[in-house]
Amino acid sequence: MRRVIDLEMNLPRSEEEPGYWDAMHGRPGNAVADLQPRPEGYGFANYGHIFKGRTEAAEAEQAPVDDGGITRFIADMDRAGIELGVLGASNATLARICTAHPDRFIGLSATSPLDGMTGVRNFERLVREHGIGGLRVVALYNSIPASDRRYYPLYAKCVELDVPVRIYTSMNYANDRPYDLGHPRHLDTVAMDFPELRIVAGLAGWPWVNDMIGLLRRHPNLYVDTAAHRPRHFATKGSGWEPFLQFGNTLLQDKIMVGLSRSTFGMSFEQLIGEYLELPLKDSVMEKWLYRNALTFLRRA
Repeated sequence: MRRVIDLEMNLPRSEEEPGYWDAMHGRPGNAVADLQPRPEGYGFANYGHIFKGRTEAAEAEQAPVDDGGITRFIADMDRAGIELGVLGASNATLARICTAHPDRFIGLSATSPLDGMTGVRNFERLVREHGIGGLRVVALYNSIPASDRRYYPLYAKCVELDVPVRIYTSMNYANDRPYDLGHPRHLDTVAMDFPELRIVAGLAGWPWVNDMIGLLRRHPNLYVDTAAHRPRHFATKGSGWEPFLQFGNTLLQDKIMVGLSRSTFGMSFEQLIGEYLELPLKDSVMEKWLYRNALTFLRRA
């Protein structure tokens, strides 16, 4: 059985705080009491139009049923050979899960850049007292690009604490905010200003694949994960991933990690890992993508 480290895991719905995902998928900006109904299919609802199958799978997994909680989740990981998973959730949930299972999960805090030094101090407390393993920056949710200077005190704290940051890097389909909030150019600015900061570009930068490849070559501490993309499509002719697979099998083989995104696709861990194993990668490279690169990046080697 292959050993795997998964860079994108969502916990069972029963383990998360009520209202968490609804809050994440609301309109950008500050909430107000008299919000008006939005046009049908607007904002995050557009994902249901673009990715109908994915949306149905995600809704099914998030339904309020007996999902087995963290016990069944870890059993699923064990069955698939997943040794470690990177989580994004509310800070309270991350603190609880990572304190209870420090050898199985690394939690990334989505600390708001709007909280200033209060947020920085709270982030440090989460790392030192609750084993939170790093920072998560997702412009898709708050419409603040990763290169915004309001994030800089948090990046500096990550360097001081020697923990990484995962930055959302992809086009988005929420049509109430700019499509390029996650453009790889924002990574370039952050990596220039914080050369010691360990950065992973979440979601691999599609459709700006060539930009992503160039930046991975340019910055030694910049890595990438494959989250939110079906593994089989990396080898699909005409998909735009051809350069990613070519360089990922050669010059960038030490920079790529997998994000299985099970809840996105409504598939089992084993099915998704199986699709990776079908990719035309050298066996030594497959080991790096699935396990070895993440082990090094996350300081678990």
